This record gives sequence, structure tokens and C-alpha cells, in this order.
Amino acid sequence: MDPEFQRSLNRAIYEASPDGILVVNAKRIVTSHNQRFIELWQIPQKDLHGVESMTAIGSTDNVILSTVLERVQDPTPFLARVNELYANPDLNDHCEIALKNGQTLERYSTVLRSNDGQYLGRVWFFRDITAIKQTQAQLLELANHDALTGAANRRNFFDRANQEYSRAKRYGTPLSIAWMDLDHFKLVNDQHGHAAGDEVLKALYRETQPMLRESELFARIGGEEFAVLMPDTGIEGAMHLAERIRLVTEARTLDFDGQAVTCTISIGVAALKPSDTSIADCLQRADRAMYQAKQNGRNRVEIAD
Repeated sequence: MDPEFQRSLNRAIYEASPDGILVVNAKRIVTSHNQRFIELWQIPQKDLHGVESMTAIGSTDNVILSTVLERVQDPTPFLARVNELYANPDLNDHCEIALKNGQTLERYSTVLRSNDGQYLGRVWFFRDITAIKQTQAQLLELANHDALTGAANRRNFFDRANQEYSRAKRYGTPLSIAWMDLDHFKLVNDQHGHAAGDEVLKALYRETQPMLRESELFARIGGEEFAVLMPDTGIEGAMHLAERIRLVTEARTLDFDGQAVTCTISIGVAALKPSDTSIADCLQRADRAMYQAKQNGRNRVEIAD
């Protein structure tokens, strides 16, 4: 292949790459970079005073590095890793970097060596994976949360409940659960329509969520059944939260197509016992207490056992 053609082809590939590419020699002098690198890191024109116009070629990487450090979310570990890679030519690097503007970049770095193994420098590749990370986060949200209400879903609840059970057993900390079921919810759907019923379900989550601590989890278990997981909470604290939820639900009146829609809730509360062999023991007691609340007239909170 004609050498000139080869150089032109290499340059076209270099500039067409979706990666921002930076090449630095053994003395940390910038020998090459593409335009995508400048765009990804938003290197200002005032810093591009290399031997070639509007480039950093021929200058040390210090100026570029100072700009980069202003962009990354955690500059101290970023700089420490860069220095470590320069100090250890045998190391390669593959990681993700969070920027202050919300972007996420994927970084890959490897060394350049001559045919006889002499260290020539290092090449850095940067790719914007923000859209990929956002999609992953959205998929995780869908996998862990109820699509209608936004509450945690059944799988998420039981995963967390098992984790908190193990923690409570290990450290001897309290753990409580509230099991809830909306009263006569079928009548809401029959009298006002399923759209009205959906609004009741969404309102329950919307109004309950601000009552919870960060460690607590409100979940839709299925249909009109909900639960609250309360780590580090004894039975008195659990009863207090359950009663607040009951009062808010009882007092709520939704205006749906000119109709007043109301609903109450029955709640069973249980605390973890030393004799429990799994979280299922506590959950069953909370469930039985909820059915006891139904039998005792609904719109009430019952304590297990």
C-alpha cells in the first residue's frame, strides 16, 4: 500500500473514532490527539498552543491535565491513578469516570512499546457512555419498582427484607414490618372505574413516602396490598408510622371526574423475634395481624400476637 495513502487512511480512522484519543510519549509530551478528545474534555482554545495550530501537540500534558481535573467529579483519586499509570508502564487501565456535568466517560489506557520492548509512552482512550449508563439506570428502576405507583416492587421488597433480616440477626438490631391492604378496594373500581382505583394506589405511595426515613422501604406487593420495611425500628415506632399512614388514608378524598373517591386501610404490624428463623416468620405475623384488622372492622392497625 502506498505510504501516503496509509497515512491518510490512518488519520481518517483516527479522527472518525468515537473515542477521544490522547497519545503521550515517555516524557509526557503530547505527540498526538484527535478532535474528539478536545470535544469530550471541552479543552479551551487558550490551552491549545502546541507546535501545530489549535492542538496540544508538542506541549506537556500538564495543561490538559489541569483542565481535565476541573471536569472530573473526584479529582484526587483520578490524579493519583494517572500518576500511578505513568509510574508503572506495565499497568493498563479500564474504568469509568464521573464528570461534574453528569456525564460518564469510559477510560482505557495502555502503553506503547518499540519492537525491542522499550517504553515509548502511553495512549489514552475516552468514550462517552452517559446514554448507556442512563439506560442501565432506567432498566434497573423498571426492574425494582412498580410501574404504576413508583413504589418498590415485590421482588425488591423481599430482597431487601432478607438483607435486613440478616443484618438484624447479626447485630441484634430491631426490625419491623407493616403489612397493609386497602379496604373494599374492589368497590372503588366497581363504582368509580379502574382509573380512579389507580389514582388511589398512586396517592397512597405519594403521601406515604415523605413519612419514611431513608432506610425504610415502601413497596407494592400486589394489587391493593402494600408493605413497609422498617430497619432499626421496634414495635412502638412501627405502630406510630402505621397509624400515621392509616390516618392520612382515611382523611384523603380524591376528586376524580367530579366524584369524591375515598378509601381506608387495614394494617398489621410485626417486629422481628429472636426465635425467627427467617424473615418469612415476621412477614407471616404481620400478614395475620392485617387480616385481624380486617376482621375487627377494618380501618385500623393491629399488632401481631
